[in-house]
Amino acid sequence: MIHHVELDIRGKNLLLETGRMAKLADGAVMARYGDSVVLATAVSSKVARSGVDFLPLTVDFQERAYAAGKIPGGFFKREGRPSEREILSSRLIDRPLRPLFPKGYYFDIQVIASVLSADQGNVTDVLAITAASAALTLSDIPLKQPIAAVRMGRIEGRFVVNPSFAEVEASDLNLVVAGTDDAVMMVEGGAHELSEQTMIDAISLAHAEIKKIIAVIMKLREQAGKPKRETVQKTSDPALEESIRSKGLKQVEEAVLIPNKSARQERLSEILEDLRNQINTPEADRTQEINEIFHALERNAVRTMILNKGIRADGRGCSDIRPITCEVGVLPRTHGSALFTRGETQSLAVVTLGTAEDEQRIDALEGESTKTFMLHYNFPPFSVGEARPMRGPGRREIGHGALAERALRPVIPSREAFPYTLRIVSDILESNGSSSMATVCGGTLALMDAGVQIKSPVAGIAMGLIKEGGQTVILSDILGLEDHLGDMDFKVTGTRQGVTALQMDMKIPGITDALLRQALEQACAGRLYILDRMQEAIAEPRPDLSSLAPRIFTMHIKKDRIGEVIGPGGKVVRGIVEKTGVKIDIEDDGTILIASADAEAAKQAMEMIGKITEEVEVGKIYKGKVVKIMDFGAFVEILPGTDGLVHISQLAEHRVNRVQDEVKEGDEILVKVLEVDKQGKIRLSRKEVLRAEAEGKKG
Repeated sequence: MIHHVELDIRGKNLLLETGRMAKLADGAVMARYGDSVVLATAVSSKVARSGVDFLPLTVDFQERAYAAGKIPGGFFKREGRPSEREILSSRLIDRPLRPLFPKGYYFDIQVIASVLSADQGNVTDVLAITAASAALTLSDIPLKQPIAAVRMGRIEGRFVVNPSFAEVEASDLNLVVAGTDDAVMMVEGGAHELSEQTMIDAISLAHAEIKKIIAVIMKLREQAGKPKRETVQKTSDPALEESIRSKGLKQVEEAVLIPNKSARQERLSEILEDLRNQINTPEADRTQEINEIFHALERNAVRTMILNKGIRADGRGCSDIRPITCEVGVLPRTHGSALFTRGETQSLAVVTLGTAEDEQRIDALEGESTKTFMLHYNFPPFSVGEARPMRGPGRREIGHGALAERALRPVIPSREAFPYTLRIVSDILESNGSSSMATVCGGTLALMDAGVQIKSPVAGIAMGLIKEGGQTVILSDILGLEDHLGDMDFKVTGTRQGVTALQMDMKIPGITDALLRQALEQACAGRLYILDRMQEAIAEPRPDLSSLAPRIFTMHIKKDRIGEVIGPGGKVVRGIVEKTGVKIDIEDDGTILIASADAEAAKQAMEMIGKITEEVEVGKIYKGKVVKIMDFGAFVEILPGTDGLVHISQLAEHRVNRVQDEVKEGDEILVKVLEVDKQGKIRLSRKEVLRAEAEGKKG
């Protein structure tokens, strides 16, 4: 039986339907908004995975090319590995759902969200979050409570719920908010230097819309929901717990105060190994139980120390920032480089300037586009003291890179003012918390070192939360340990003027408006402190681009002259490139970009193009070449590809009987332009030049 519910969101109908598609899944919901359709399915195994101590949840967001009436490119003509956008959308679905499963639920869960129809107007990622939540809510899988999501934009100072692609382009805010009926669970997005209060207002308005969507999800559950599986909360052996506590608590409390990450981990590993040796026997190996109790002991020790004493693992207060070191120009042959170190987190950021040939071309459901600013984040295993195989970028690398790119994009000069393709690479050399925020800071420094005239420097900071009952503490610049054992990871980036990006993930069921406000205010203070430290290293962008970077010169020609510059089969433009060694990009509007590290070569290319596209000027004298002899006169090429007629009567001051008596093909002569008629025909005179020369000699 088919069931559906509907809700009007900003004049468009949101439809959630179940019972038509994918009926063998534990839960399946088709969500439609406008003409965009997403099918979300949820399945959980019936047998728990053995030997795991984490939630085995996988989420995949996949775009079908047929959804936009397209056939995939490439040799195989079928969808291949996930695109970056599919990976980022998968993360958007995963992050707000993960904290809402019962602790100790070790059954495999797979959520798949498939875009079946894309209307080129409505963004499908937020639709997929809602659809996935609805599928889980209808299923027997024990999700604690449903979530929903909306996207917030702001156009001319007014908030817009679920803006279209076109409205997103015109907006100074692009924010995805997901939450339960009670609180916000996830925030992800960027802004053009907006105030903290504006961000709070956007999140509050989004949460109001989220509550309406959750209400219709619950209505659908009443119609078609399955009874939830019974879950048995795994409990530890009280005697074993007390034994580990009595033997290890004091040692753990001392170990978590060791400031150095490696030394702290090594000491905690020693304590754990000692406990295993004391408790395990040949007859009973209780390693997994010991591990779980020990990690709970460690978690409680860290959290209690922060809540009761206001002391963190590295000895800082709750709002203190770790020591910061900033260096610029650290690599001699790159266009711009910086080394940003905050505590035990370090980013080596490198900027490369390229031309239009280096643009990234993107083939998405809504059409093809190009990208002139890219940020790539790398996280090698040595950064956390590990040895493991090197693979391509995973979801973590792509997600962190996208966040840092979003943070910096609002301050990058416009294409018109800065016709370069920009790539930033952040190699994380050390990691102990918030390497994505170190990437933002290092990226800013490297841009300024390269001489890119950014609007304002950008810094980033990661905030944490410890909450037990009525006690709450907001932490600034969190360590990896505090991220792992805390209740929130809230990353905030911005300039001195305002916020450029947010990313918040909760590990508990949501955050209140009051805590959100406190976290943003504390993040603002930390961001300004970090900007002060950064600007001690380099106060503003260098006045000139790196001498190693290509120089791009811009010139404009009439659109109807583009073909002359390109030439048949590209012959003319290739000849210019071969002769000068420059790169030339010709745009449809007649803009020509000439790139070269050699300014003289670029100037030569511009002169060559200028001669090709030069407009003939009446009254001007040109040195031309005789290209054709006729009985009535001679055709003379005065500009590349442009010739005019010197009538026999205009060849000399005396009467000319035969054209060949005065000129022959290949001769170079001076001629004056007498007229350019409406058809573009050019009338030339050699007689006028000769007469002027004679008069000049007389004078």
